[in-house]
Amino acid sequence: MSLSPAGPPAPRPAAGAPARPQPHSLTDLFWSFTWLALQGFGGVLAVVQRELVEKKRWMTREEFVEDWAVAQILPGPNVINLSMMIGDRYFGLRGALVALTGMLAAPLVIVLGLALVYAHFAGSAQVAGALRGMGAVAAGLITATGLKLVSALRTNPLGLRTCIVLALLCFTGVALLRLPLAWVLLALGSVACALAWRRLAP
Repeated sequence: MSLSPAGPPAPRPAAGAPARPQPHSLTDLFWSFTWLALQGFGGVLAVVQRELVEKKRWMTREEFVEDWAVAQILPGPNVINLSMMIGDRYFGLRGALVALTGMLAAPLVIVLGLALVYAHFAGSAQVAGALRGMGAVAAGLITATGLKLVSALRTNPLGLRTCIVLALLCFTGVALLRLPLAWVLLALGSVACALAWRRLAP
C-alpha cells in the first residue's frame, strides 16, 4: 500500500468515456465508510460489494474481486484492509487513516453497548436461538454475493473454469475436511499465483 501524501492517481477513463465516480473529499470518504460499517451487521461482504461497486461505482467488479483477494490474505479483518487500500488510493496516508476511522468509530460504540446488553441476556435460550438464526442469514448473504461476483471471473487470467475448480477445492478443504484456513490459502494461493504468472508471461 502506497503511503505517499497524494497517493497513486486513480485510473483514467478512456477517451470519450465518462469520468469514474470517486470520493470528493476526506469527509466524503469518512461518512461513506461509516455508513458502510453501520450496514455491515452479519454480512459485510454483501454490503461492501453493493455500496462500492453498484451504488458508488468507485470500483468495477473485477477490481473489487482483485482487491478483496489481497485484503483476504493480509493480516487483520479483510474489510478494514480494503477500506485502507481504497482510502490510500485516492488520498494517500490521510485517506487510509480516515477510511479506517470511518470503519471503526461508530461500530465500536455500538458493539460496546451491545456487549453490555448481551452480558445480561447471554443465558437466554431465545437469545442463543436468535444468534444462530443471524448466523444462517450471514452465510446466505456471503454465498449470494459470491455468486453475484462470479461473472467478474470471466476476464480473470486463469479463466472461469479454473477459478471455479480452485474455489471448490478451497471449500472442500475448509468446510468439509476442516483443514486449517492458513494452509489451504497458502497451498491453493501458491498454485493460483503460479498459474496466473505462467499465463500472463510474454
